[in-house]
Amino acid sequence: MTPSAWRLACCQYPISFLDDFDGFRRKITVLVDEACAGGARLLVFPEYGAMDLASLLPPAERADLRRQLHGLQPMLPVFLDLFAGEARRHGCHVVAPGFPVRVGAESFVNRAHVVGPDGGVGFQDKLNLTRFESELWGIGAGTELKVFDTALGRLAVAVCYDIEFPTLARAQAAAGAELILVPSCTDGEAGYNRVRIAARARALENQCLVATAPMVGEAPWSPAVDVNVGAAGVFAPPDRGFPADGVLAQGTLNAPGGLDAEERSAGIPPPRLARPRRSHGNRDRGKTLERTGDKETIR
Repeated sequence: MTPSAWRLACCQYPISFLDDFDGFRRKITVLVDEACAGGARLLVFPEYGAMDLASLLPPAERADLRRQLHGLQPMLPVFLDLFAGEARRHGCHVVAPGFPVRVGAESFVNRAHVVGPDGGVGFQDKLNLTRFESELWGIGAGTELKVFDTALGRLAVAVCYDIEFPTLARAQAAAGAELILVPSCTDGEAGYNRVRIAARARALENQCLVATAPMVGEAPWSPAVDVNVGAAGVFAPPDRGFPADGVLAQGTLNAPGGLDAEERSAGIPPPRLARPRRSHGNRDRGKTLERTGDKETIR
């Protein structure tokens, strides 16, 4: 049974230059410990948060957009083990920092891993890419849109730019998602505001909650994520039972740390939308979640 109230923690994640993987492990452990000590049962890290690990690559490799993608891949198994262990240790759900994952010899996707308290791992790939990702960095678009059945309720993930495409969130809400999680990575206030405004619009349109978790800080050593601007937020429809402006919680721009909000799942109105139409063209990529195979159970 879905609990009537639980706490959500969205991380304003500061990118760091690391000395070794243990430094990354310590950083994540501290953040998870702090969030769970405050009662959080769901933790959300940002898009491309795993780019911290590119600092461990040799200078020439981390300075090359394509080579760094290949260089990160040997660290993926231990990265996933870290988050599975933290989720098991605290009995929480975690959307891990976004990782560019190789899915073919020269093919990569921008992937958000969703980890359950038993260590089970699912994922949502980004479907709509920025021009930097697709034209300069060599990241490819995902192909499936998912929802996740958890002990906290049915959740969905929309990675950054994907939240700006209404039909994707509409499909997730129509498939029963009560909360849409938005890991993000933007390099200016304009990008941050696009994500924030879109998140609030999707909450209004779909009568659900939407929560954002951004990367913050500067990394002059990284050609991919050198400047990061944002603030976490948790948004509801501006309707009865919620704040008049729909803002449940709002972080401070560019301040590292966490943002906590209480998620009252029993009070979320069900989606009040007709079945979404299948999208056309190459803008709103993904499926409309009509098949049960598009639902993953993350316990």
